[in-house]
Amino acid sequence: MSEERFGEFVLVRRHEQGHVAELVLDRPKAMNAVSTEMARSVAGACTALGEDRDVRAVVLTSTHERAFCVGADLKERNSFSDADLLRQRPVTRAAYTGVLELPVPTVAAVHGFALGGGFELALACDVIVADRTAVVGLPEVSVGVIPGGGGTQLLPRRVGAARAAELIFSARRVEAVEAGELGLVDQLVDEGRDREEALALAARIAGNSPVGLRAAKRALRLGQGLDLRAGLEVEDAAWRTTAFSGDRAEGVAAFNERRKPQWPGE
Repeated sequence: MSEERFGEFVLVRRHEQGHVAELVLDRPKAMNAVSTEMARSVAGACTALGEDRDVRAVVLTSTHERAFCVGADLKERNSFSDADLLRQRPVTRAAYTGVLELPVPTVAAVHGFALGGGFELALACDVIVADRTAVVGLPEVSVGVIPGGGGTQLLPRRVGAARAAELIFSARRVEAVEAGELGLVDQLVDEGRDREEALALAARIAGNSPVGLRAAKRALRLGQGLDLRAGLEVEDAAWRTTAFSGDRAEGVAAFNERRKPQWPGE
């Protein structure tokens, strides 16, 4: 396994087996509160991961024992002028957008607090695996703002408009069992196993065609919110990028020869 630092607070681990990378939030003294510096590092790490054709799946993890990420660094923001906050906005947006726009499947491994921008980082992933210590929520209206990392758009796509409105307007925190029942997280696992289970899922995902994975994610994301006819056109365009690829030829050959595919990734 190789490791690469992006600033002081973000680490990327590339696992030697399975084409899986970890995007690690590593600001434990602040429970991974997202400062300007940390946001810039998340964006930079996402750019590097998106350009790495060897990576087929990304897992978003945390080094803090009791928190995934508690959201924006309000201590930093307490010293901001209006101009400072305005200058910070594109930096923080780039961090959340960076995770959302990763071209490969992404899995969030959540334990402890995932609040505000922390939960939005998880919502930007394709799948959320949470352990039984997880507490999630979007409490921004309780401090005078609104979710700004995609929460008002990503949450209703998960749980529907009315449920998202109730959660955002009330600013309430949701514990793990209820979060699983409401669909705020996708898999609920035993305490302390969120990273292990998320990495296992990512490894299963990464065993599939890299061309197919990227095309499937593109179709899923671009088709959201479209009517059926338009969505099927998105799917057809994505299908065409796979149908004449080396991965498709290898997949068919491996199936017929009853062997494991050796994906060319093109």
